[in-house]
Amino acid sequence: MTEIDWSDIRPRLAALAARPGAAEDYYGGWHGWKLEPPLTAAELAELETQIGVELPGDYRAFLLEAGRGGAGPSFGLFPLRREDGRWSWEESPTDAATLSRLFARIRGFTPDDYMRERPAISGTEDLWGEIPDELPKDAAHSDGLLYLCHHGCALWTALVVSGPSRGEMWSDYCADGEGFQPEQNPDGSRMTFTDWYRTWLAGVEAVHHL
Repeated sequence: MTEIDWSDIRPRLAALAARPGAAEDYYGGWHGWKLEPPLTAAELAELETQIGVELPGDYRAFLLEAGRGGAGPSFGLFPLRREDGRWSWEESPTDAATLSRLFARIRGFTPDDYMRERPAISGTEDLWGEIPDELPKDAAHSDGLLYLCHHGCALWTALVVSGPSRGEMWSDYCADGEGFQPEQNPDGSRMTFTDWYRTWLAGVEAVHHL
């Protein structure tokens, strides 16, 4: 297996944070272009024992070398927190007890029983306030999905940690009526966590000419 190297990430984020006007960035203002400290090997082992599944290799390497959360797409990566001896992803709708259950899907889908109820669109009425920010309980379609970030308006991106799509990034755009869809690279291949994070970082650097 090819060793995954995340040693370049913190210097690149530091360059983004140091440029003029960085403090005025909308999304950057949420995470400050900073990552929280990495996990130790012992902390990662404890986390995986608690959730009952080994996390995909590239995300494991990120947690150990880059950080446990912080700077990332949109509002950033949900940070890992340990409270009363239990690990969880802060502000994430992920139910840690469901991560070891299989996410059985390999193609995008829209579960009818999962769609949020919302009134019909009329004029310029703002409907986003009608959409809850949390997943419905006992939603089997989210088994094996680790929700890593949100984009606002109840739109999320998750990493598949169990099942045939393990290691892929999927979007939950049910609030927009688009259901669950796998993230894709320009060549049509499925995005891994590495693809997803590095595509975001390179895109931000290109916008700011770094």
